Amino acid sequence: MFSQDPIEWPDEVEVLIDRLESDSTQRALTREERALMDVYETVPLLEGEDGLHEFWQSGVNHQRIIKSFDLIGATALVDPLNASRWCGTRSEDRSDYSETESDYLATIEEELPAAMDELIDLVMDFIEEELG
Repeated sequence: MFSQDPIEWPDEVEVLIDRLESDSTQRALTREERALMDVYETVPLLEGEDGLHEFWQSGVNHQRIIKSFDLIGATALVDPLNASRWCGTRSEDRSDYSETESDYLATIEEELPAAMDELIDLVMDFIEEELG
């Protein structure tokens, strides 16, 4: 199983997310705004106990989310997301994985903490360059 300390987003990100959530009821978000929202909303799934398994079992638009992480420059997260794509075809219960599947997923998830640690800086840079 995977465990990641929760990301504490800077106030600037929280305020922008709140504004975008409000704006989205009145207008369509730009691709860049949607990417930021996707990343912000997906991080709790990746931080959860079941990490990548939980992401692939969720009802999110997986391909759009992966493209959103790529758009903000989080390629270190795109690779494990793509490598774990097979989780979407497995049982909803992670304990049903074979030993080989469990070991393989654990190996992929070893990449997540370092990739998640970079995320705040990447999001801040993205906001400054694309939304600032």
